[in-house]
Amino acid sequence: MKVTLAQIPFLANRVAVELARSGLVTMTQGMDPIVAEAKKILEQSVKQEAALEARVKEIVNDNEDEIDFYQADDRQLFFMIKKKLAPEYGVILSYEDRFSDLAHKILDAIYEEDLMNYDVSENRLKNIIYDAITSFIADNDEIERAVNEKMKSFQKQLIPGTDEYELRFEKLYREELTRRGLA
Repeated sequence: MKVTLAQIPFLANRVAVELARSGLVTMTQGMDPIVAEAKKILEQSVKQEAALEARVKEIVNDNEDEIDFYQADDRQLFFMIKKKLAPEYGVILSYEDRFSDLAHKILDAIYEEDLMNYDVSENRLKNIIYDAITSFIADNDEIERAVNEKMKSFQKQLIPGTDEYELRFEKLYREELTRRGLA
């Protein structure tokens, strides 16, 4: 599952909370600077993938006539081009590997900024960050299903993609996060 820019603040907060809950670290400046560092790294990753996908779409659109002529599968072609260009954009396509890389980058940034002290191996802390990311994604899927069910129950059916839909979805999403103690 891809992480979106809208989810990053919640995910960054989850990383900081899980580090604090671990009892393995002492935060030197509180949680906010850790959240900010995690947010910066996560945003960079999402923006890199967005730039990659924009370039792939551009290539596909530029070659639309040939794609139609050869009756190529657009989705498969999109993925093949994305796979080919991913190293240029610094994007790791395997989510497991990407989340591991992000955990390393977040831990390195926290260490460089001297935001926490610890006496355990960095690998243990990296695993806490990795688990925070993967558990957030699992929880997020469940939360989105719950929000979508609530959206369906409204008398006025909103059209996905409209501003009204997005605002209502975001409000319900935040409420669901709060209800589950994740925000």
